[in-house]
Amino acid sequence: MHTYRSLTLQEIDQLEKNGCSCSDWRSVSVKNGFNPIYVRNTQFSGKINLGIFESEFALAGGLKKHAGIDSAVIHNCTIGDNVVIEKVQNYIANYTIGDNCFIQNVDVLLVDGMTTFGNGVQVNVLNETGGREVHINDKLSAHFAYIYSLYRHRPKLIERMKAIIDFYCDKHASDRGTIENDCMIVNVGYIKNVRIGPYCKIAGAMKLKNGSINSNKHDPVYIGRNVIAEDFIISSGSTIDGGSIISRCFIGQACHIDHGYSASDSLFFSNCQGENGEACALFAGPYTVTHHKSTLLIAGMFSFMNAGSGSNQSNHMYKLGPIHQGIIERGAKTTSNSYVLWPAKVGAFSLILGRHYQHSDTSNLPFSYLVEKDNGTQLAPGVNLRSVGTIRDAKKWPERDKRKDPDKLDCINFNLLSPYTIQKVFAGVKILKNLQETAGETSEIYTFQSCIITNSSLKRGLQLYEIIIHKFLGNSIIKRLEHTRFKSNEEIRERLDAGTTPGVGEWVDISGLIAPKSEIDDLLCKIESGEITKLKEINHVFGKLHEEYYVNEWTWAWNKIQSFYQLQADTITATDVIAIVQKWKESVVSLDEMIYSDAKKEFSLSFKTGFGADGNIQDRAMDFEYVRGAFDKNPFVMATLKHIEDKKALGDELIERISKVIPLRF
Repeated sequence: MHTYRSLTLQEIDQLEKNGCSCSDWRSVSVKNGFNPIYVRNTQFSGKINLGIFESEFALAGGLKKHAGIDSAVIHNCTIGDNVVIEKVQNYIANYTIGDNCFIQNVDVLLVDGMTTFGNGVQVNVLNETGGREVHINDKLSAHFAYIYSLYRHRPKLIERMKAIIDFYCDKHASDRGTIENDCMIVNVGYIKNVRIGPYCKIAGAMKLKNGSINSNKHDPVYIGRNVIAEDFIISSGSTIDGGSIISRCFIGQACHIDHGYSASDSLFFSNCQGENGEACALFAGPYTVTHHKSTLLIAGMFSFMNAGSGSNQSNHMYKLGPIHQGIIERGAKTTSNSYVLWPAKVGAFSLILGRHYQHSDTSNLPFSYLVEKDNGTQLAPGVNLRSVGTIRDAKKWPERDKRKDPDKLDCINFNLLSPYTIQKVFAGVKILKNLQETAGETSEIYTFQSCIITNSSLKRGLQLYEIIIHKFLGNSIIKRLEHTRFKSNEEIRERLDAGTTPGVGEWVDISGLIAPKSEIDDLLCKIESGEITKLKEINHVFGKLHEEYYVNEWTWAWNKIQSFYQLQADTITATDVIAIVQKWKESVVSLDEMIYSDAKKEFSLSFKTGFGADGNIQDRAMDFEYVRGAFDKNPFVMATLKHIEDKKALGDELIERISKVIPLRF
C-alpha cells in the first residue's frame, strides 16, 4: 500500500500561488517527496491522492517534458508517480491513474456511476434480431463464443454460461476507472467508463465509451486518430486506427482495424484484420481478413478466411426481417464481387467465385470450388487441394501470428489436414460415390444441394480426396513410428496402440480449436451440471484439449487406418506399414507435382501481359523476371521441390528401418 500524508501549509501556499484551487485542501493527500512546483493551474475536488513528480518524458523530436499537472480539473482521483497531465479541456473524474502516464490535450475523462467497462455487453452476432447474442467479457475466447452462440438447442447450458459471465461482470464492476502504468493519452476527445490497461497508447481518438482496453507490457494496444468505439472490449496487441467505428464489438488479440472500417454487433478473434469495409453481426473467427471497400461481411461465421474486394452476403429476404445466417468453414476465400445469399454453409478451404442464391450446404465437400454458372452454382469437389494458394495460406498463418501476450485467449490449430477436415473428406467420398450409383457413372451432370457437379469434376474429386486420405493417414503413421527402431511386429503393434486416449468418432472445429466432439460434449455437460462454474476453468479445458491434440489425433487416425486399409490392430505387420508408406509417398509426390504445376501457371506468357512497357517480348520477359523473379528461384517453388525430396527421403528411411522386421514371424 502507498503511504500518503496531508499537504503542509507551505505546499498549499505554493499550490495556490501556482493557480491551483480546492474547496477543502484536507481532501488532498500526497506521497513523501511531493513537490508542489510541478502542479499548476489545476482545480481539485473530491478525494485526491497525488504521487511524486521527479522525472522527465523524452518526446519525439527531442523535446523533454517534466512530470506534473498543468491546466486541469481533477475530481476524486488517485494519480501515480511521474505522471504528466495537462490541457484537460473539461475534467478528469473517478480514475486511478498509474505511474509514468502521459495525458495531454484531453476533453473529458470520467467514470459515471457503477460500470462493468464493457463486460456483459450484448452483441447480437449472426442474427441481427437476437437469439444468438454473446455477452462479451475480458476473457472471451472464440471457442466459448462459438458454443454460446450456436448451442441454443441446449438451453440449460446457455443459462449456465450466462451465469458464469454475469459472475465475472459483477466481480469486475466498479464506480472507479483505472489507467494503468505507462499509458499515453493525447489529443483525445471523450472517454467515459473505460478501463485502460498498461502501456496503452491512445492518440487522437474521438470517442471511447463503456469499454475495456486490455493492453499490457507484453503486447500494448494502440487506439489512433478519429476512432469512435462504444460498448466494446479490445484485447492485447490490437490496433484500432484510421477513423474506424466500432459499436458493441469484441476485438480479440493482435487484431488490426483500420482505414475507416465500421463494425457493429460483431466479434473479431485473434489476428483478424478489417480495413475499408463493413461488418454487421459478424462472427470473425481467427484470421478473418477483409481489406477492401464495398466489402460487407454480415451475419456470417468465418475463420482463416480472406474476403475478396466487393464480397457480400445477404441475411434479409424482405419477409420476416434480417434473420438468416451462414457459416463458411475454416480456410475459405471469396473472389472479387462474390455474393452468397444466406442461409448457406460452405465447406472448409473452399473458394467462392461469383454469386450464389441456392442456400446450399457443401460442408461435407471440403477443398471445393463454388463457381457461378448460368445463374446457378457449379461445384468442383476437392479441386482446391491442388491449388498453390491453399498450401501458401496454410503456411503463412502460423508465421503471421502477431500475439505476444503469453496469456493467449484463443487456442488456434493451424493444421490444413486434421481429423476434422479428413472426416469431411470421407463424407465427401461417400456423397460422390452415392451420386455415381444413383445417377450412373456415365451421367454428364449430377445434382447435390442445388449445385451442379459435372462428371469430370466428380471423378477428379474422388481422385483428389483419395490422395489426401492417403497423405493424412500416412503422415500420422510415419509420425507415430519416427525415431523408433523395432525388432518385431509385436513392438510395432505396441507403438501403434492408441491406448485409451479419446479421439474416436466425430471431431469439431470450434472456431480455431480442433478437438474430439466427445470431449467438447463432456465439457458442456460439466457446465450444465454446475461442476464447472468459472471462465478460467472453461478456458483451461480448451487449453488442455489444444495441448493434447496430437495424442488424440493419433487415436482417430489409427482407427481410420484400420478401417480404410482393412487391417486389424492385433495382426498388423511391418509389411502392412510399408504398403501404407508407399501409398503415402505416391500421394505426397502426386499432390506436390499438381501444386508445382499450378504455381508454374503464374509464370506463363499470359501472366507477363503488362510487363515490359514499350518493349518487345524479350523485354517483357526480362521485366517480368526482374519484378517477379525466375520460376525456378521462387521461394515457394523451391520449397515445394524440397518438400518432394524430403518426403521421399522420410518414407524411404522408415521403409528401410522397418523392413528389418519382415523376416520375423509372430
